[in-house]
Amino acid sequence: MKILVAMSGGVDSSVAAKLLCDAGNLCIGCTMKLYDNADAGIDRAHTCCSLDDVEDARSVAHRLGMDYFVFNFSDDFREKVIDKFVASYLSGRTPNPCIDCNRYMKFDKLFDRADVLGCDKIATGHYARIDFSDGRYRLKKALDETKDQSYVLYAMTQKQLSRTLFPLGDLAKSETRRIADAAGFVNADKPDSQDICFVPDGDYAKIIELHMGHPAAPGNFIDPTGKVLGKHAGIIRYTVGQHRGLGIDTPGKRYVCAVNAADNTVTLGEAGDLMRREAVVNDFNWIAGEAPASPIRCKAKLRYRQVEQPAVVTARADGSVQILFDEPQRAVTPGQAAVLYDGEVVLGGGTVV
Repeated sequence: MKILVAMSGGVDSSVAAKLLCDAGNLCIGCTMKLYDNADAGIDRAHTCCSLDDVEDARSVAHRLGMDYFVFNFSDDFREKVIDKFVASYLSGRTPNPCIDCNRYMKFDKLFDRADVLGCDKIATGHYARIDFSDGRYRLKKALDETKDQSYVLYAMTQKQLSRTLFPLGDLAKSETRRIADAAGFVNADKPDSQDICFVPDGDYAKIIELHMGHPAAPGNFIDPTGKVLGKHAGIIRYTVGQHRGLGIDTPGKRYVCAVNAADNTVTLGEAGDLMRREAVVNDFNWIAGEAPASPIRCKAKLRYRQVEQPAVVTARADGSVQILFDEPQRAVTPGQAAVLYDGEVVLGGGTVV
């Protein structure tokens, strides 16, 4: 089989490539150049898809005897990921750009390149699994749930799953590093990436203001009744559930309960004001290809590291999905992903409104 392997320069994608080569496949390695210095406003020397990362990926590809390419997707990444990231914050939402990167780059643009190169499938270093039964492909959690990445893959379609391989889905991270070390890979001990690739210092506001071309407008902090409590430094600096770095003195601990772009206000409340049983989700992708005709019981999570929570889920006629949790959930945040699970199987997901 001819396989295009997405290689970030990290240990996971390197070991994925090795496992596929060892199995007798004809593999081609590639690294995606996703953004320019001007988009991130930083020196890319120590960020995702930096020159060091490219050289690490190239070194592994050479050791494995693979052809290797660097694909420049920076224009597409700016439009589909960075611009959307900025627009989401400006509208009072808190986005997850890693999900959009997977959706539009790894499992869209990369398939286009795979077709040009005559590849049957693509492969990545994600920790997740795919199986096929009863005429459908299923996206499943990794065996090592501490490394499971199925949450950020919910947007995959049946067609994409049919042409994708996740060679690390059955491995623990310790085994991945052992394989890399035994193979003599230069990146065997390379740390995992932790931050959004184009915001490695975690300063989202700086990147957003760079793209706006001016500072975010200050506005009012208000309480749930609308009473003005003080001034905020721009809605892009706040997210639902936040209580540190508010820049305001209030009696007792206060949390961000809502970010309101329409009137440029940030609502502050008490911890109890953050609790909600309901989440409404748009832009929903049912991995099976169709929504259930009646309400279902399953589990859902609203954050990458959250433990899934039991809920009743209803697919609405307008395409949105209602999630009614058995127990109230803290900080249901507009812009974040809600992902549904039936045991280890991902049913689908979408964006909280």
